[in-house]
Amino acid sequence: MQNNQVMVAMSGGVDSTVAAALLKQQGFQVKGAMMRLYQPEKLEKQVEKSCGSSKDLQDAQKAADFLQIDFSIYDFHEAFCQYVIDPFVESYFRGETPNPCMICNRKMKFGAFLQRAQLMECSYMATGHYARIEYDPTAQRHLIRKAVDTTKDQTYMLSVLSQQQLAHILLPLGGLLKTQVRELAQQMGLAIAAKPDSQDICFVPDGDYTVFLQRYRDRSLIPGNFVDAQGTILGQHKGVGCYTIGQRKGLGIALGHPAFVIDKDASSNTVTLGTSEDLMRKRVFIREVNYIPFEKLHAPMAVSAVCRYHQKEQSAILHPLGDNTALLEFESSQRAPAPGQTAVFYHGDYVVGSGIIDYTQP
Repeated sequence: MQNNQVMVAMSGGVDSTVAAALLKQQGFQVKGAMMRLYQPEKLEKQVEKSCGSSKDLQDAQKAADFLQIDFSIYDFHEAFCQYVIDPFVESYFRGETPNPCMICNRKMKFGAFLQRAQLMECSYMATGHYARIEYDPTAQRHLIRKAVDTTKDQTYMLSVLSQQQLAHILLPLGGLLKTQVRELAQQMGLAIAAKPDSQDICFVPDGDYTVFLQRYRDRSLIPGNFVDAQGTILGQHKGVGCYTIGQRKGLGIALGHPAFVIDKDASSNTVTLGTSEDLMRKRVFIREVNYIPFEKLHAPMAVSAVCRYHQKEQSAILHPLGDNTALLEFESSQRAPAPGQTAVFYHGDYVVGSGIIDYTQP
C-alpha cells in the first residue's frame, strides 16, 4: 500500500528545493535528504563547484529548515565506489569513454536513494530533474516524456531507469520552465533562488581524468604507439586512457595536417589517428539496452537518437539484435560516437530506451 510520504533528493540547488516546496504544497509528507557519494579525504580533492560539496550540504540544510521539513545525510561512499567509480575507471582502461553520471542515476540517485526512502517508509522519492513520468494503463508501463522546458530536458539521464524505479519517482518540475522555477523560488523567499546550476561530475572536480585514473587505482597509464588506419606507427602516446574519440587538441604529435583520434585499442595499446572524415559513422552497435514503453523490441523501429548528452537528435532505425543488444542505423553519418557513451532513442516526446555504445561502423 502506497502512502503520500516522499523523500526529496536535495542538492542545495534551486531545482530540488522548489521540487520539495511544491510537493509540500500538494499535500505530500516531505522529507529531505542528501547522499554523500564520496569522501574528499579518500579521493584527495574537492572544490566548491562539484556536486555534493560542503557548500551544497549547507545550502540543502538551510533550505530544509526554511521549508520546515526533516533533513538527513546518508553516507553511500562505499557503494558509490563499487557501482560508479570502479566501473568508470575500468571502462577507461579498456579504451572506452564512459559516462559515470548514467551509472550513478541508475545505481545511486534512483537506486540506493530510493531504497533508503522506502526503508524510511516513503512510497516515493523525488528530484528536481526536468522530465515527466506518465503511466500508460494499456501497456501497464511507466513512460518517460520530455520536459516542457526543452532547453533543460534531462530525459537522457533518466533513460537508464527501470519500471520498478519509475513507479516510485516524482518529478514536480517536468511541466515548468526554468524561469518559472526561479520565479517560484523568489516568491517563496528562498535564499538560493539565483544559485547557479551544479556540475554533474563530482569525483573529478578539476576535470583531469588522467591524473584521477592513475591516482585512484595506483596504476600507471602505459605509453604506446599512435598509428594510422593502416597500422603505420606515427609516434608515441601517453596511454590509451588519456584520449577520447574525436579528440584533436593535446595529442602532442605534429603530422603536418589536422589529426583526430578515430579509434583506441587497449589490447594492443594503440591509438589510431585519422582525418575528420574518418570519424563519421552510420552504424552504432549498443549493449545493455533498456527499453521504457515495452519489455523488448521485436522489429525495426524508426526513432530519433543521440549518441551523447545535449546532442541534436538524428533520424535512425533501431534494429533489435537480441541479448539486450541493438543496432542504431542512422539516416546520415554521425561524428565520433564513442564506445562507452550512452545512446538514447526517442519517439516524439517519449523515451524509447537507451544503451551503451559497444562499437561503430561507417
